[in-house]
Amino acid sequence: MHNIEHLKKIPLFSGLSEEEIGEISSYIECKRFRKKEGIFSEGDQSNWFYILVEGKVKITKLSHDGKEIIIELISPNDLFGGFAVLKGFPYPANAVAMEACDAVRISRHNLMAIIERFPHFMYDITANLGERVREFSDTLKNIALERVESRIAALLIKLAEKTGEKTAAGAIEIKMRLTKQDIAEMVGTTVETTIRVMSRFRKSGYLKDVEGKIVITDLAALKSIVNPE
Repeated sequence: MHNIEHLKKIPLFSGLSEEEIGEISSYIECKRFRKKEGIFSEGDQSNWFYILVEGKVKITKLSHDGKEIIIELISPNDLFGGFAVLKGFPYPANAVAMEACDAVRISRHNLMAIIERFPHFMYDITANLGERVREFSDTLKNIALERVESRIAALLIKLAEKTGEKTAAGAIEIKMRLTKQDIAEMVGTTVETTIRVMSRFRKSGYLKDVEGKIVITDLAALKSIVNPE
């Protein structure tokens, strides 16, 4: 499909006349991707801003145990890769075609030229990306928290094996006094995050505090956080 035909279908360009679309079409490339083809990878330099025309794209990250986590699904007319391009930092995730896809892509240099010619594009692009960036950020925070949960759970299991003593109720008391600061430093996170994770573990019934010491009440649950099925 020719550039101009592609562009006419995209809401971002729908306010432009045929002449204006013709003017910017030289700045834009049409690109076809095969099913399962990588469009960009996390950490790659963000050279291209994409708009999906047809097909389906998944935006993914790898979890701490190497599993693929789908952060977002891109549908026709969605922009992707845009935030990294506008900010000039590497792509924060991977983009993979889930089926044969048609997309248009614009280099950073050309995107800036289009925005200079049609300033309202910057508003349209940032409005489109704003809500998605917030969702993306929340997802990344959850992934980061899951990683910290896993590290703290692994540390507690290790301490239970090293210094743990079984209680009459069948729980395991860690015979070492640990502050939240100690735990944070051992797993490489902040005290605030440690407090949040430990509080979540307590509410879930995995552990409790007894006279300043940590008592693990559900070792199997902590193990399943470290090695999910």
